[in-house]
Amino acid sequence: MTPQLSHIAAQFATAASATEIVPLGEGLINDTYLVTTAPGKPSYVLQRINHHIFTDVKGLQDNIKAVTTHIRRKLTEQGVDDIDRRVLTFMPLVTDPDTTYYFDGENYWRMMLYIPRSHTYSEVSPYYARFAGEEFGRFQSMLVDLPGTLTETIPDFHNMEFRLTQLREALEADTAGRLDSVRDIADELLSRADAMCLAEQLHRQGKLPKRTCHCDTKVNNMLFDDEGKVLCVIDLDTVMPSYIFSDYGDFLRTGACTAPEDEPDTDKIDFDMDIFRAFTEGYLSTAGSFLTPVEIENLPYAAALFPYMQAVRFFTDYINGDTYYKIRYPEHNLVRTRAQLALLHRIEEKMPQMTEFIASKMA
Repeated sequence: MTPQLSHIAAQFATAASATEIVPLGEGLINDTYLVTTAPGKPSYVLQRINHHIFTDVKGLQDNIKAVTTHIRRKLTEQGVDDIDRRVLTFMPLVTDPDTTYYFDGENYWRMMLYIPRSHTYSEVSPYYARFAGEEFGRFQSMLVDLPGTLTETIPDFHNMEFRLTQLREALEADTAGRLDSVRDIADELLSRADAMCLAEQLHRQGKLPKRTCHCDTKVNNMLFDDEGKVLCVIDLDTVMPSYIFSDYGDFLRTGACTAPEDEPDTDKIDFDMDIFRAFTEGYLSTAGSFLTPVEIENLPYAAALFPYMQAVRFFTDYINGDTYYKIRYPEHNLVRTRAQLALLHRIEEKMPQMTEFIASKMA
């Protein structure tokens, strides 16, 4: 436990002082530590917020406070026991009970209550996919009446029109001189542009609402108890206004794909319909009560949208000379692009089956 971390932990209103602070987990965005206090007292999770990615730290923490407070009220009304295990609890500053982050002059920090006897899983099987669908659908349903408007913690994160503007600018500049050899990919991506911007088009027509979404729906963004039951959704940094397609489609892009997102052998890439059916069944069981017909009928589009969006992002970075994503070899972003396009093709082949399954669940 370094003096610096001990000093930072002491800024938060906890039940007891820290006795040990050790690294926790392997997060890619934020540095995370487990803070142990006196025997019989709670433990806490201390995080350094990556303010280079989340530039509006106040907006980020205000979002999280609004969301967790709303969920806590809903759980209380439902008579749920042990609420501190069912929703994250962020600690205020000792000097300001309305603020849940601390700036040390260089970095921003936050602290939350540690939930003991909890686990995360990375495996994506039909069993866990159904849990994920249920829980993320429940998460959305509890926030459907959240008052006010949340901050976009990463502006235009899932805005397809914005991502295509970035692509067109990259193609126009061709900074790395790579376009001539991959013009077929550019042509395919641009040929689909209008169809893939359906969400933005429907929103402008007043047919598709923005809702409070998690925007990073992975199985390991849920906590499970010792019996394998879901406790709560975690990693709330990307919770913001979006279309429900964000939470539905982004899970399936990774969860239902039979290969890594950078698989060079595209023959190994398929779309697992068992994962699709399990996640969709779980999701509709909890979200179906508030979804509109337009949202439901376009869920297959959402499944196709996210591999397309990720292909656009990988390809844009490749054309720009690999300035955003970390690469392990010179063609890495191009391999990623082709893998995402292969997944898109497999999804498109199965969209009639997907539409039929969704209709059967809503009958």
